[in-house]
Amino acid sequence: QFIAFASLFFILVSITTFCLETHEAFNTIINKTEQVVNGTEAVLQYEIETDPALTYVEGVCVVWFTFEFLVRVVFSPNKLEFIKNLLNIIDFVAILPFYLEVGLSGLSSKAAKDVLGFLRVVRFVRILRIFKLTRHFVGLRVLGHTLRASTNEFLLLIIFLALGVLIFATMIYYAERVGAQPNDPSASEHTQFKNIPIGFWWAVVTMTTLGYGDMYPRTWSGMLVGALCALAGVLTIAMPVPVIVNNFGMYYSLAMAKQKLPRKRKKHIPPAPQASSPTFCKTDLNMACNSTQGDICLGKDNQLMEHNRSSGRTPL
Repeated sequence: QFIAFASLFFILVSITTFCLETHEAFNTIINKTEQVVNGTEAVLQYEIETDPALTYVEGVCVVWFTFEFLVRVVFSPNKLEFIKNLLNIIDFVAILPFYLEVGLSGLSSKAAKDVLGFLRVVRFVRILRIFKLTRHFVGLRVLGHTLRASTNEFLLLIIFLALGVLIFATMIYYAERVGAQPNDPSASEHTQFKNIPIGFWWAVVTMTTLGYGDMYPRTWSGMLVGALCALAGVLTIAMPVPVIVNNFGMYYSLAMAKQKLPRKRKKHIPPAPQASSPTFCKTDLNMACNSTQGDICLGKDNQLMEHNRSSGRTPL
């Protein structure tokens, strides 16, 4: 539990630091314009420097994540399965850029600066550390199992949306051209749907019921197509939802039932007695004498006497 709470704390701190690094209060613009003249104009160079306090905090978090990752690697019984795990890959990719930045920060060559610029872009992988919470929260694990089990439903949803986008983007393009002026064959003056690829964006936004309003039909025929597109989008999205909800309910019920089960204690199982030990003879004799058949008891008694006689013991 201590490791789980510590890991959760550092994950939240790392994500908070990542978000604060983009705030203007923690960024200082430094003018690094050099006396370089390109023709008649000087080349201006500016660089954004992040508050060092956030870098130190991120360094502490990375040290913890590195320690946790190394411990899990060392004590993992199956190294190959550990490497194939997606969460472990995210851990490694999120840790590596920090050490590369520290190693390249002292270099002043152009190649080092280009690599540092690329690493700063790659740092967004740190936000994926939020998925590590699935190790400590049952609800997130249930959500992951649900998404994995509903792959076919999501694929059907994407196919239905793709067909709808293609159909309604084509329809809105020709519907908006109905009211075009004779001197405007491309209909660019009274509509924004100048071609079918532009209509793809409008169809996606309309079918998913977002409705940004950046593009909208202006003719009566275009409005009719827009209404049909919105209605088809609602029906298309609503069809796979019950299956996904049922999968979530099933996995959630299984997870809750598993948590309510009592933990089984490991019981000590004594080793089986050897055939030559007195315990084996006594156990075998007691089991046989509990029977209702007297001849079995007599047979077991004779076998015990023969065993004692062969071993040089005097029967009591």
